[in-house]
Amino acid sequence: MSESLFVTKLYKSRIAPLRDLEKTCLAIAAEDKAGQRWSREHGYGGYTSYASLNDLTSRASIFTELERAISKHVSGFVRELQFDGNGRKLKLDSFWINVMRKGAVHTAHIHPHSVISGTYYVTVPPRSGVLRFEDPRLAMMMAAPPRKKSARPENRSFVDVEPKTDMLLLWESWLRHGVEANGARSPRISVSFNYRLD
Repeated sequence: MSESLFVTKLYKSRIAPLRDLEKTCLAIAAEDKAGQRWSREHGYGGYTSYASLNDLTSRASIFTELERAISKHVSGFVRELQFDGNGRKLKLDSFWINVMRKGAVHTAHIHPHSVISGTYYVTVPPRSGVLRFEDPRLAMMMAAPPRKKSARPENRSFVDVEPKTDMLLLWESWLRHGVEANGARSPRISVSFNYRLD
């Protein structure tokens, strides 16, 4: 009999649509010249406020509302992970908008200095790209043969998650992930975030 060791958890849920969130994201993207410039210079293939704005919750009350909803899910996920913060609590560290145009990709990466990361999907047109998670043990697998195409998700080296509008995903920040190319004509809009120990 086998048992699972060192489980990697991915939290999935849904947050009810927030009226005008898409419109607000697009309005900020249109006004944020520094974010547009950073996105161009870094080949982002769309727009992100990641490097330009750190005050979304004070710019529009709808982001405060979204952050409150996300925080409830983060609290539940942290309980499931059984973290011992030794009196320290998780706090929102960064919160940013992503507007990915057709053809845009986001190469595999992690979120250093954070504990929990995630994304809330505001608008997801069909064929707009999957979020791909990578087995964190991949570099140590040495002579392991490839997995069967029919392998269960927990036995795969890569797991693709197809985002849907209003979907919330949470994971531990060390988990490497990337976004495949957006094949849709219209942009995929999302809000991503990091939580750290305060």
